[in-house]
Amino acid sequence: QVQLVESGGGSVQAGGSLRLSCSYYGYVYSIYCMGWFRQAPGKEREGVAAIVAGGASTYYADSVKGRFTISQDDAKNMLYLQMNSLKPEDTAMYSCAARYSDCVSASPLTISEYAYWGRGTQVTVSS
Repeated sequence: QVQLVESGGGSVQAGGSLRLSCSYYGYVYSIYCMGWFRQAPGKEREGVAAIVAGGASTYYADSVKGRFTISQDDAKNMLYLQMNSLKPEDTAMYSCAARYSDCVSASPLTISEYAYWGRGTQVTVSS
């Protein structure tokens, strides 16, 4: 099993930045893909970014590409999401997730592929 805990959420004005962190632990040696997802009130959860374990490749939703950066420090069992140029529409609960399947056999932003989830951290962007 794998446990994940997010941190770093908060309130920020439009145009500002935040960095989310995800600490993961447990049996992590078989994890090949990790990602960040978000869910706004009244909307379905959507994939934001994903990364191959070890950081070799990254994937982004079109809505955040160029503004968000996903990274990983495998030695420290930490996953990050740097969010720049934040917009009000980025307001959501952000969760990190992990899966044993790789990032290329299925879409890296497909929710159903991820088996382990953190509880989430709230990000609120004001105008």
